[in-house]
Amino acid sequence: MYSRGMRLGAGLACALWSQSLLADSLNASDRLLCSASEAFICAPGSPCENALPSSLQIPQFLIVDLGRKTLATTEASGHNRATPILSLAREDGHIFLQGVQMGRAFSMVLREDSGQASIAIATDGLALGVFGACTPSPTR
Repeated sequence: MYSRGMRLGAGLACALWSQSLLADSLNASDRLLCSASEAFICAPGSPCENALPSSLQIPQFLIVDLGRKTLATTEASGHNRATPILSLAREDGHIFLQGVQMGRAFSMVLREDSGQASIAIATDGLALGVFGACTPSPTR
């Protein structure tokens, strides 16, 4: 089951985060640095399994660029991946992001007051959840 999950995590570098991390307010930010801390993987007929994000090939850090509508790995990760954000909304103190790439759909919910993040990634017969936190990142 992990090999399929690893492909899911590697193909879409957007699944990243944990509510246990402290983060900053995202209220006025359009560029964020997010970090993964906890993940789980689920398949039909099997109990969900907790996993370290790195065991699912989820990069430790991700740049969320709301202005450009992209998710991208950091240069230091060595992954050199980017994913378009197809839907973006700011509502009731949250940032909602969604997209599709390489047969996978993703949804992210970011709390603007704390930076806490919850992410779901789904593909045929497999779901991946990640928790973490985001903080404002300087623009380049």
